[in-house]
Amino acid sequence: MTPPPRVLLADDQTLVRTGFRLILGADGIDVVAEATNGAEAVAAVRRTRPDVVLMDVRMPEMDGLEATRRILTGVPDAPRVIILTTFDLDRYVYAALSAGASGFLLKDVTPEQLTAAVRTVRTGDALLAPAITRRLVQRFTRRGGDADALHRDLAALTPREVEVLTLLARGLSNAELAARLHLAEATVKTHVARILAKLSLRDRVQAVIVAYETGLVSTGTPEERTEHRS
Repeated sequence: MTPPPRVLLADDQTLVRTGFRLILGADGIDVVAEATNGAEAVAAVRRTRPDVVLMDVRMPEMDGLEATRRILTGVPDAPRVIILTTFDLDRYVYAALSAGASGFLLKDVTPEQLTAAVRTVRTGDALLAPAITRRLVQRFTRRGGDADALHRDLAALTPREVEVLTLLARGLSNAELAARLHLAEATVKTHVARILAKLSLRDRVQAVIVAYETGLVSTGTPEERTEHRS
């Protein structure tokens, strides 16, 4: 059997850490360390090597965004990071997702949602539904710089993989992708895995961000405007 996830809690509010620790412990998930700021979180990750980090955004000394960057940048077998926030679609959340976080949770999350989220990202899946990720990216992404350089990374993808990435970024699930492209869902999963590997991405959250930041998918297309009205 797969052992339960090992979790690090990073939040400057004692009550939040205590509540989350009790919820996780009741579900058999071990909290291996706690941190009250980003600097403590970075040190604790290096010391305890957790599977998942629950990271608050706004903390003293070093915020969760900088801590996430330091934890995930250039580190093999880095833990998965879930961002904790009080506000939905926070600008800091988008920056954290760009830095490699696997998703975000609101702090009023239910116990069942919290434990499910930890187990989900531990297996390598992204926490956000693609449509939620797309709206987040639409709101905060800013393209700029060398457009040719941005597009150059996508040259490694096959035409089919570009098609899959485009539809993934527009919010389609694997099942919806399979139906749209007349493929088996297992084949879609293989395409997604190859896209992530070729672009050196951790999960589909980052794939959605790349699709928008490279201009492969743009905001406000007729299809997306229709989706927003539905």
